[in-house]
Amino acid sequence: MKTTTRRTIKAIASGALATALLAVGASAASAHVHVTPDNPTANGYAHLAFTVPNESPTAKTNKLEVKLPTDAPFTYVAVQPVAGWNAKVVTTTLPKPVTVSGTTVTKAATSVVWTADAAHAIGQNEYQTFSLSVGKLPVAGTTLTLPAAQTYTDGTVVSWDQPAVEGQPEPEHPAPSFVTTAEDDTATGHHTMDALAPVATSNTQAPVSGSAVWGIVLGATGLLLGGIALGLVLSGRRNTNTGK
Repeated sequence: MKTTTRRTIKAIASGALATALLAVGASAASAHVHVTPDNPTANGYAHLAFTVPNESPTAKTNKLEVKLPTDAPFTYVAVQPVAGWNAKVVTTTLPKPVTVSGTTVTKAATSVVWTADAAHAIGQNEYQTFSLSVGKLPVAGTTLTLPAAQTYTDGTVVSWDQPAVEGQPEPEHPAPSFVTTAEDDTATGHHTMDALAPVATSNTQAPVSGSAVWGIVLGATGLLLGGIALGLVLSGRRNTNTGK
């Protein structure tokens, strides 16, 4: 019985190790620049939080450029300050005039560029969150794609600009994007101070990512497997004491 119990525990431990390796692989694959809107309601204003992980083993991330839509331009763009980073909102002439809320718009913010000083670049095993307040959002069901370019201190530039296609595997460098939702009874669509209040930005807080979800799954799996192993050990001891 003792031999059987040991073999069973060994098999459970091997399964737990395999689960951990799968979780680590999935976490690494999910690490990319992405955007999370707090309220993507059509005709309203939203905070957009861009999470930027450093993926280089030798260099740091010292610049981020996010391109804003020109076919559905934002008429309002504000930047949440980040310590040690300079932010610049770039306004240019649109490729063609666009009507927004009954007004013809010919110029708008078309990109935002963040640049770090030497002491605040994003290092190994670190990430940073960059926040914008934007509006008004276009009609419900509109996919807003916000390509990003991540620059490293060794000169490498990673372009996060590949569109995701429904039903297809995620591309290697997907462009940050989100879809606007329908207005509800509480959405006024007006420019209010509450709508534009800055969101908190820190190195310890971020939207739940794929790696976080896998961490939860892995922890639950470990607890389950540990409980099974403990039960088998106690069962083996009882059988030994009773002579069975």
